[in-house]
Amino acid sequence: MRTEYPERYVTMGLKIAYYRKKAGFTQEVFAEKIGKSVNFLSQVEGTGTVRGVSLETLFKIADVLGIPPSKLLEND
Repeated sequence: MRTEYPERYVTMGLKIAYYRKKAGFTQEVFAEKIGKSVNFLSQVEGTGTVRGVSLETLFKIADVLGIPPSKLLEND
């Protein structure tokens, strides 16, 4: 994926992984809850790839994690 903001995608993926682990979900369980494959989720959470998500998927991720979607997009 070509983007001018690869670091933002990586940061978002790391936040998804952080909040997923904090909620006690494995990648397998979380992927099932958001209706995506484990491969998709590992690409989003991984630092070696830049994988975007749709807003629909972002909203679903936030809902399952019980956090506002903005938490995944903030630059801390």
